[in-house]
Amino acid sequence: MLPAEVEEARIIEEWLRSKRNTKVTLQVPRRGKKRELVEMATENAQDTLAALRQQWAADRSKHVTAITELQEALKLPAPPARIECYDISHTQGQQTVGSMVVFVQGAPQKSDYRRFNVQSTTNDDYGSMREVLSRRFQRYRDTLAGELHDPGEIKARSDRPTAWAILPDLLIIDGGKGQLAVGQEVLRLFDLENEVPLAALAKQEEEIFLPDRPQSVFLPRRSEALYLVQRVRDEAHRFANEGHRKRRAKVGVASILDSVPGVGPKRRQLLLKRFGSLEALRMASVEELSAVPGISVEVAESLKAHLQRRRGSRKDAKNAKLRRILELGVLCVFA
Repeated sequence: MLPAEVEEARIIEEWLRSKRNTKVTLQVPRRGKKRELVEMATENAQDTLAALRQQWAADRSKHVTAITELQEALKLPAPPARIECYDISHTQGQQTVGSMVVFVQGAPQKSDYRRFNVQSTTNDDYGSMREVLSRRFQRYRDTLAGELHDPGEIKARSDRPTAWAILPDLLIIDGGKGQLAVGQEVLRLFDLENEVPLAALAKQEEEIFLPDRPQSVFLPRRSEALYLVQRVRDEAHRFANEGHRKRRAKVGVASILDSVPGVGPKRRQLLLKRFGSLEALRMASVEELSAVPGISVEVAESLKAHLQRRRGSRKDAKNAKLRRILELGVLCVFA
């Protein structure tokens, strides 16, 4: 019993039958006790994985082993005590966000995490990564010179320059040879090609591409080094996706507010800062809306009415879609 359909199910069934010498079928239960069993198995697996991750994070000896294995496998000049990893998240080139996560001695150092609002609106992962890496190392250069300014960066959790001032012992980019070439280009631009070891981690086969190495590196499947780079990569992916969702939500709310009479860019910013989400705006009363500086009672009433109309129209569209589905189902039954 599986939680979702899998590709080549018949081939897998045949292989399992040959192993067991009796009939084996793959099922995806939709309801009832079988569905509850699958959900229970999923919860157990998630709990076990979380416990193993916590155990791994608390075991300092595994961190040391992972760092040592990684240094040997990638032939790094020094143990990668500080690892930075970068990823890009977007929807068809829109609201693109780049992430920078930092692991120190094998553990995440979240105070040094950073996100970047990518300025380009083209669907170009290489260009987005080039921009993110360029801004990161420009920050390094500016920090050394005592200048910190990057208007495109999302406000960091901490204004301390630690994240920018220290170069990584290993820089990992989520991707393949193309992303590796972009990383080399940026490091060369900032004269850091010989100071910052670089690697690109391709997800499909978990192979690592390195500069001036024609063959990719495959870490042993059960090695602590592989577990470490997977955790770093997955964290960069999670952090980028989270930033992209937030940016996309803000843009969606902003476009709705732009259509409300009397709400311009300044008032829109005040409302977003106060309530944060469209649902919070819908739930707010006229009194709560008008309590925001610069929002009059008339504007608050107009905004409230607009949001209610919009919600009603979306509900009507959803109901109409449901009716069409039910009608099609009835027709199929009679057919």
